[in-house]
Amino acid sequence: MLKKQFKTTRVFRFKRFARKSYSVFNSLHKTVTIGVLSGCALISAHATTVEPAERVYTQTSTDSIPPTELDEVVVTASKVDLPLNLAAKQVTVISRQEIERAPVRSIEDLLNYVAGVDILQRGPHGVQADISLRGGSFDQTAILLNGVNLTNPHTGHYSFDIPINLSDIERIEIVQGPSSLVFGASAFSGGVNIITRKDPESNGFAKLEGGMYGLFGAEARGAYKTENSLHSLSAGYKHSDGYIANSDYNIVNLLWQSRFDINGSNLDVMAGLNDKKQGANTFYSAAHPNQFDDTQGIFASIRGETGGRLKFIPHIYWSRHYDEFQLYRDGTPDIPATYKGHNYHRSDVFGMNLNMQYASRWGITSFGGEFRNEGIMSNVLGKPMDDTIGKYTKSDSRTNISYFLEHNFIFNRFTLSVGGLLNYNTAVVDKFNLYPALNASYRPSKSLKLYASWNKATRMPTFTDLYYTTSTHTGNSNLEAETSEAFETGLKYIHPVIKGSIAAFYMKGRNMIDWVKTSSDALWESRNHTKINTKGLDATLGLDLKEWFGANQPFHSFSMGFMVLDQNMVESGLISNYVLNPLHYKFTAALHHDVLKNLSLSWNFRWQEREGSYVQYVDSQPGERVDFTPFSLLDVKASYRFPHVDLFVNANNIFNTTHVDFGNIPQPGFWLSGGASIRF
Repeated sequence: MLKKQFKTTRVFRFKRFARKSYSVFNSLHKTVTIGVLSGCALISAHATTVEPAERVYTQTSTDSIPPTELDEVVVTASKVDLPLNLAAKQVTVISRQEIERAPVRSIEDLLNYVAGVDILQRGPHGVQADISLRGGSFDQTAILLNGVNLTNPHTGHYSFDIPINLSDIERIEIVQGPSSLVFGASAFSGGVNIITRKDPESNGFAKLEGGMYGLFGAEARGAYKTENSLHSLSAGYKHSDGYIANSDYNIVNLLWQSRFDINGSNLDVMAGLNDKKQGANTFYSAAHPNQFDDTQGIFASIRGETGGRLKFIPHIYWSRHYDEFQLYRDGTPDIPATYKGHNYHRSDVFGMNLNMQYASRWGITSFGGEFRNEGIMSNVLGKPMDDTIGKYTKSDSRTNISYFLEHNFIFNRFTLSVGGLLNYNTAVVDKFNLYPALNASYRPSKSLKLYASWNKATRMPTFTDLYYTTSTHTGNSNLEAETSEAFETGLKYIHPVIKGSIAAFYMKGRNMIDWVKTSSDALWESRNHTKINTKGLDATLGLDLKEWFGANQPFHSFSMGFMVLDQNMVESGLISNYVLNPLHYKFTAALHHDVLKNLSLSWNFRWQEREGSYVQYVDSQPGERVDFTPFSLLDVKASYRFPHVDLFVNANNIFNTTHVDFGNIPQPGFWLSGGASIRF
């Protein structure tokens, strides 16, 4: 059995990296192969793609990593991939099993079940939602797909316009708190890294579903494996007529992935397309119920990785996002003569990075850099163009250059990560800034981990923050970059029966950017808040009931989470659209159990209370200022499993609770859907 476990460790790139038997000469030889294919070994921000593994034991030489029982997954909470129990920072992992059990239709819906995550939805099922971590705004969270930073410089509203279906996901990693060293300068309050499936055993998958409000969905995925490569292609389509007027949507996703094994080194190629068309009832202005959004996002990336003690990881990526925003949807009657037409935007991101890693008896050293260029063309945002291009009359661009260095000291009971990011942006003249990170964990026993961290981060304003000026909004081209500094301490306990964690955190935000107004009749304006301090506590508990009570009883698992957050609002008299409206409390709970053989139920409950207030509109006119009210929701999924076919029914918001995440945008009441999936 032990011999088999040693063999299984080969699935860990972490193991391959640390093994002393690989010579430095061999590493350099492999680097040439990857370097030619990548085309640039310039500078880079780390982007990682890691794979799940069984619980195994690994044994390494005395000058690398000490023998230890590895956790189920290797995570990306530092510049190097480390087993979860060795990582010096707290990471929340949503597993594939949890995803399959959840009564959801999108990543945004799924993240709602995490107590430490605030999802502010304008539309359900992936139409549009903003993600907030630790009280930060949606623009302050980095969104990554297999390590590719797809955070949108136009506006964070579109950062989730990514081409992925739930059935494509292996797991989701959530890193709370400033993470510029890990995910790049945009990870001001944290990051979400979505890891796709790479298993060649699931060669085919298809799913059909339907439900209330004209809901229809279809997904298909296929994989093809050769001796030295693995290729997969997935496609998805989602549609609804809408639960209220002008809330219909059509969403298409396409994702292609290929992995090549070249003399022991890996080359990953990925490309995707996301196409959305949705009615945007009061999305951005409660005075206009007939808004419409038509967006397309495309991206491509190439990433290489060598093995051995000296590792090279070059990466090139590109993404483009189109947006046509209609304040008055085509066909709306009585459009005012003052309306000048729709808004058109095209944003582009191009990045190159190189991460070099070296393993020694003192741990793992990672160093490298990133070049990232962000640009926009628009008829609304930017500076006037000398020569217009089609509908685009304005443009702007900026380049971010960063260098990083991190060292992980890894011992039997202790992990210490020390590093920093040296960052320069062309929008900030002649100024390099250093953002250090210090993370430590101590394992007094195999099950218990104590940790503490100190991190600093930054974020540049989006192009919307800088330039969006209309009859209701005023942009501010003089906005300064935001900065944050965070302290965190906590513990995590892992046992076959019980898993739990608790964390206390404190974050100081400076020059925080928000859209605010001084009164209900004033214009929204973007401005820097002088100071916002955030402190809070979050805790989780998970029970494996099969392990506890035995396999001959119906209950599988139970989990719950709680977060409390408090902000010191320096300018609390302002009406805020984002920053000053954090969740104050959030509680989640989930139960999975059998009803009959092959028939199971999954229950997901959440209760939350939000700070702040909003101006309530009546008949498209501003009225009184009202506080957000607490609400609770209960969702349930019933699944019946055959050998290759699953039947399921989702009942969301079964008590038909009225609630809002943003003021004046009602969220769906009771929604019933169901369908079937097949595995080939």
